[in-house]
Amino acid sequence: MRALDTNVLARFFIDDPDDPQAAKQRPAAIGALSERAFVPVTVLLELEWVMRGFYEMGRRDITRVLSALAGIEHITIEDRTTVLAAIDGFNAGLDFADALHLARSSRAVSFVTFDRRFATRAQALALSPPVELLR
Repeated sequence: MRALDTNVLARFFIDDPDDPQAAKQRPAAIGALSERAFVPVTVLLELEWVMRGFYEMGRRDITRVLSALAGIEHITIEDRTTVLAAIDGFNAGLDFADALHLARSSRAVSFVTFDRRFATRAQALALSPPVELLR
């Protein structure tokens, strides 16, 4: 089993007609995802950032891509249950990174932050562990 890179996933899921390099790389990305593969959590974090920041994709499209990837039976997602929880948190309005940090902190009694927006949203959603705002 091979581990997949952010660029391979982006080439697979995003058809960028303005990028000739992407067009050349897309067939190889399709081939890589047709085999058993592993996707680290860090790659998912970067993939969301690339989709949002570089491709300017909206929340709904990002969720669609992350959910589609998680639904590919022969792809192993590191800490899959936690990633699915993070996708749910993202759908509920959290930033994906914040949702992933929180979901991966399930053994903690609380998650502390200076990020008021994150704390307010997480508290409103009654997520666990509870998010505490430091002042």
